[in-house]
Amino acid sequence: MSKSLKRVRAALDAAGIDTTVLETPLARTAADAAAAIGCEIDQIAKSIIFRGETSGTALLFVTAGGNKVDADKATALAGEPLGKADAALIRAQTGFAIGGVSPVGHLSPIRAFFDPKLAEFEVIWAAAGTPHHVFSAKPADLIAISGSQPADFTA
Repeated sequence: MSKSLKRVRAALDAAGIDTTVLETPLARTAADAAAAIGCEIDQIAKSIIFRGETSGTALLFVTAGGNKVDADKATALAGEPLGKADAALIRAQTGFAIGGVSPVGHLSPIRAFFDPKLAEFEVIWAAAGTPHHVFSAKPADLIAISGSQPADFTA
């Protein structure tokens, strides 16, 4: 088991979240993950990371698989201009590689926002630290453990 997957599993266990972790052939995209799991694309909780241009830190936007982050809405929520987060920033702050960024188990605390569309489902699925692993959670549990703030930031 990879270090990233162990860290996600430990965060879930510490929060008392009873979950299923699945290994998939490849889940780099929401469409890949939904096809592998057999769920709707919007049940996939994508972890989108932006760089705060003023703070230099990573910000997490957990969004439904079929939604896109609206740059203006996200910038307003963040309170600073946002730019593209590079692989080095993502790895340094979250501990994950692009394609496997989980909404939980980060190396450092991260400001996080949660797409209300995900709350329409009883169960959602998120990356478990690798491009080949996902975990299930109730939306309320994912909000709590990720420290996400529900907000409208999608196009």
